[in-house]
Amino acid sequence: MPSNRRRKSTSSKATQGASQIDVAELAGVSQAAVSRVFTPGSSVSDETRQRVLSVANQLGYRPNVIARSLVSNSTNIIALVVKRFTNPFYAHMIQDFTRALQEQGYWTLVFNIAEDDLEEALPMALQYRVDGVVLTSATLSSKLAEEFARSRNPVVLFNRYVDDGHTHVVSCDNIAGGKLVADAFIDSGHNRFAFVAGEELSSTNRDREHGFVSRLQERGHQLTYRESAGEYSYEAGLIAAERLLKQKSLPDAIFCANDLIAMGVIDYARHKLNIKIPDDLSIIGFDDIPSAAWLGYDLTTVRQPFGKLVDNTIQVLMDAIEDPNGEVLNRLVKPTLIARSSSRKME
Repeated sequence: MPSNRRRKSTSSKATQGASQIDVAELAGVSQAAVSRVFTPGSSVSDETRQRVLSVANQLGYRPNVIARSLVSNSTNIIALVVKRFTNPFYAHMIQDFTRALQEQGYWTLVFNIAEDDLEEALPMALQYRVDGVVLTSATLSSKLAEEFARSRNPVVLFNRYVDDGHTHVVSCDNIAGGKLVADAFIDSGHNRFAFVAGEELSSTNRDREHGFVSRLQERGHQLTYRESAGEYSYEAGLIAAERLLKQKSLPDAIFCANDLIAMGVIDYARHKLNIKIPDDLSIIGFDDIPSAAWLGYDLTTVRQPFGKLVDNTIQVLMDAIEDPNGEVLNRLVKPTLIARSSSRKME
């Protein structure tokens, strides 16, 4: 008596959505072999890989990433949390992180958060079962740091730091950068110094100012003026420059907490007050974003070693994923001063 069971055709499987079992049957391999082919870094022969991929393409098979993550407890996804998405420094950072993580077999889930949304964004990252988090331009509260520690999801602060015993840190040595600026100003004959702050509560702002002021004092000088932009933006730099440059006795050297602020200060000084730069006023920024080298600014600045920062962050994150119980790492990367025409040459 003929059986009522009929073997499904290849075309019907493709239409209905092929399974891993279907691919294994048609390719003549085990289901485990199919799984290894679609798992980055797994060991499988070239012959098996080609046969499985050919059948998978024929059937229209796509691995179920969600189901696989439930079994392996890994999604191969890294959350990248960015607070200042439009800042050129962080826009560049997103590109480099995405590329570097893909080379390691990971995908990037970007959270672009507003000023006060961090407490909501990070728990959401946990809901996506990400393997780790890179947090830029913001710091963790002690409550969130403890929550991530309990969940065994490593967090790396990029260019920020906290000392909570849970959170890994990779940052430019901002104190050293501030000292480079002070030395450059003093060595080029300046004696009336000003600092224009960015975000007052950020570790980057605090350390850049501390390095600058402490080196001035070490060399027998004092900070003459201090102004606050309140944020790291061009518009805030314009407004801060208007307040700062109303003084009767103007500074002859201004250190700005980042390049965008410095560009605002340069434009206000030149176009509103006809101040000659650098003859009457030297200005130095921090970051070395691409537009710092534009001819209209030609900004002397402290260059953050971007490639080293990204590479170190990726390495710290991979080590933490591999060994969640390992030591908490804190790495500082040295900056360099890039001399351009917005400041006087050293004597």
